[in-house]
Amino acid sequence: MEENKHIPPRSGQLLISEPFLQDENFVRSVILLCESNEKGSFGLVLNKLSILRIKDLLDELDFLDMEVYVGGPVEQNTLHFIYWGEPVVEGSIELAKDLYWGGNFEEFVAKYKAGHIDLENFRFFIGYSGWSSGQLESELAEKTWIICDDIDAESIFTSSPDDLWRVALRNMGGDFQVLANYPIDPRLN
Repeated sequence: MEENKHIPPRSGQLLISEPFLQDENFVRSVILLCESNEKGSFGLVLNKLSILRIKDLLDELDFLDMEVYVGGPVEQNTLHFIYWGEPVVEGSIELAKDLYWGGNFEEFVAKYKAGHIDLENFRFFIGYSGWSSGQLESELAEKTWIICDDIDAESIFTSSPDDLWRVALRNMGGDFQVLANYPIDPRLN
């Protein structure tokens, strides 16, 4: 098996859960690291749909019937968004080529209402995944996560949530492609 080179976690990387991780919050999850520094790390689970819709959460978008993802178990009373393509919202942070996190939400709403936003390029999340100082590094040393540096922003938005974990591993190539085919329960193999 190829070793996943030890790379310090940094924003713009994907964390892909190892095949047999049993934590219900992170089974077969793909997390986009939005921030990582000496104080800790912050990311969004990209492939866990919630039962909520944007119209259920925000009065100003009560006409928008769009799915919302669970970004993680922390502060599920917060809303976050990412998008791909060109930067369209002031204050967005570029995490990878053509992949942006956050920005001015009021500007997003105004641009959407004016027809200048393509929702196919946006994902919304309630909550986030967070690690205190050193916690993520510890989990990486325990091989809980596989780090992916080469993000294919388009596949994040075009892959179904059920397929994204496998797609991310396959995109890494080599022995990671083998991991993509591991069953959730090896006794069923």
